[in-house]
Amino acid sequence: MKELTFLVHEAEEGGYYAEAVGIGIFAEGDTMDDLKKSIRSGIECYYENSKDAPSFAHLHFVKDETMAL
Repeated sequence: MKELTFLVHEAEEGGYYAEAVGIGIFAEGDTMDDLKKSIRSGIECYYENSKDAPSFAHLHFVKDETMAL
């Protein structure tokens, strides 16, 4: 059972974008549902129904924060 991990960020202009760890799959969406559809589409396109296609995608939410020192 193969899995992919995506790092999910909130976009400055609104919505979300995600990047797969270790491979070139990128996705974006205005809503979380749109992002998930985009991730699924990106995986299907990247693997083209290959036997190596993952069974699961983990979404790891990243929050960038800056603090004054």
